[in-house]
Amino acid sequence: MITRATVERNEIEAFLTLCEELHFGRTAERLRVSTAHVSKTIKAVERQVGAALFDRTSRKVALTPVGAQLRDELRPAYEQMQRSVRNARLAGRGIAGTLRVGYFGSAGGRYLLEVGEKFHARYPECEVRITEMQLSDGANRLRSGEVEALLCCFPMCEPDMAIGPPLISEDKMLAVASGHDFARRQTVSLEDLADVEMIQNPPELPADFDEFHHPKRTPSGRRIPPGPTATTFQEILALVGAGKGVYLTTTQAPLFYTRPDVTFVPVTDAPPLQFGLGWMSTGLTRRVEALVQVAVDVGNQFRS
Repeated sequence: MITRATVERNEIEAFLTLCEELHFGRTAERLRVSTAHVSKTIKAVERQVGAALFDRTSRKVALTPVGAQLRDELRPAYEQMQRSVRNARLAGRGIAGTLRVGYFGSAGGRYLLEVGEKFHARYPECEVRITEMQLSDGANRLRSGEVEALLCCFPMCEPDMAIGPPLISEDKMLAVASGHDFARRQTVSLEDLADVEMIQNPPELPADFDEFHHPKRTPSGRRIPPGPTATTFQEILALVGAGKGVYLTTTQAPLFYTRPDVTFVPVTDAPPLQFGLGWMSTGLTRRVEALVQVAVDVGNQFRS
């Protein structure tokens, strides 16, 4: 237990940063202070605690049991304090008006609705309006100013866009015709895709994004035969149900797009689909900055 009535903010910050880095030099670089200053600060906290917080050797730095306990108790309170300061700063700037946000798919809409409700509760002078769009036109509608922010599927590598941190993540599933052999399996792998045709996304979709989530070859290099092209998810599912091919989607699809002719099978080795907010590099307004913080808070709740 720390005996002094208050602990300086810089002491908490130095302690928690060292907990992450476990290296005095890297901690000093992050805090933009000298290594000696970090060491002095940590020793001051240890004197207040009355016990060593780190085991130090010439080769490594490790938390002691007391240090680990202090880290676990301090971190949530410190992060909440940081959020409160940011929220107060944004509120003081005057977040008002209408914030237009785009999204893809029903799962993204559900998430953004919750974000919008919490945003409006925090900033009652600002209204959030969300708009569904297709993968092929999201970036263009952001550029045109129709929306100020976009819930993007990663990876998003548009040179004129800025991308925030990952907020939500969904495991992959394969949509197959209910009469297909795969529909009777518990799982499939990416190698299995060499034996079926893959429904193709519209050509307007960024090539790097399309290849990441809908590869043209299996991990061993076998070719995945291309099927017909579709422009919307409903068109994709119609083709899948008609036996024209399969399509990689996510765990949210069966919740929002149930069809008797389509079965969703988990894919064991495909990368998850991650979502985060994007905006124009020149368009980080006060409203967008505030939205990103609220979205991070809601994303943390989704993962907990």
